[in-house]
Amino acid sequence: MAKISLQTACTLCEEVGGLLIWSNTVCRVVDANDPKYPGLTRVIWSAHVAEMTDLSPDQQQYFMRVVLTVENVMRHQLKPHKINLASLGNYVPHLHWHVIPRWPDDATFPDSIWGAEQRHDDMALARCDAINFILPAYQTILKQRLAHDFSHSCDSKV
Repeated sequence: MAKISLQTACTLCEEVGGLLIWSNTVCRVVDANDPKYPGLTRVIWSAHVAEMTDLSPDQQQYFMRVVLTVENVMRHQLKPHKINLASLGNYVPHLHWHVIPRWPDDATFPDSIWGAEQRHDDMALARCDAINFILPAYQTILKQRLAHDFSHSCDSKV
């Protein structure tokens, strides 16, 4: 009988994981390019670890500061109704956070974006078009803010 291996290649070790907005030696921030959820941004730890508790306390604080910076810029630039933060890793057990802008007309609101679709209408499509129009400005401002706030290599601190 063939032995089934649970060890598989890690897509977040092998690929960027979206459109790269900013990176340093510790983590990267990418746009997930999700057509139903424009602006969905991932913050990905560079080293292959699965859980926040795999990081030292300093690394945890650093990583969460990056996540919260993304949330802050997203709130001010995209002006969503709500922001969801999610760190699941069930399919890809590589530490990453999803920073998700939400609106009452999105397909699964108020459930998670991975829930069953509840609606599909022209207003949601128009909102997605409007968000897609301002995404380049959001990404530019986010990149500038991250570069400013995290300009020093954190390797010595983290």
